[in-house]
Amino acid sequence: MVRAPCVDKNGIKKGAWSEEEDNQLRSYVQRYGHWNWRELPKYAGLARCGKSCRLRWMNYLRPTVKRGNFSKEEEDLITKYHSEMGNKWSAIAAKLPGRSDNEIKNHWHTHLKKRAPKHVPDVPRKEEPSFGEQIMQFNIQPSSSSNNIISNELVTSYRVSNESMASQRVSDDSSSSSSGLERRFLIDLNQEYVEEE
Repeated sequence: MVRAPCVDKNGIKKGAWSEEEDNQLRSYVQRYGHWNWRELPKYAGLARCGKSCRLRWMNYLRPTVKRGNFSKEEEDLITKYHSEMGNKWSAIAAKLPGRSDNEIKNHWHTHLKKRAPKHVPDVPRKEEPSFGEQIMQFNIQPSSSSNNIISNELVTSYRVSNESMASQRVSDDSSSSSSGLERRFLIDLNQEYVEEE
């Protein structure tokens, strides 16, 4: 017993396909071809979306689709190609004529995945340095390029201007406590603050 297809608010059917709908789609595609899957249902007289028509044609109604159980040779090929390519079902389906990528994927996950040997891909991994090594690399990097000097000068000038503004605010607030001693800060190449008296 099959559930009756439901119809959404746009009048598009969802659910199981009837034999009549299959025949309509099959006759239209065989006569005119599949030129635009989005427009095809309207011209074929189907109340389905384009994606549903495309999947129905590609996975079930296409004359070249091989139906039935997979042979032992096909299963061996699927296992071999999967170990080489991974989950690239379309590429695997291209090497197995008559089988759709969806059918191969479903067969892999339901039957072959459990039997296949656990294969660890031979992808070379880039070893990440430890935290200490990352700090060492950060400290070792040269800062002699002109871009670094310019950016360091910009950063230091920004810091100096912010500190001078802050010191002005402090001196305005407590002009009596400053007692006329002005401290200037110079920034050497290492961006350390040196107090000049």
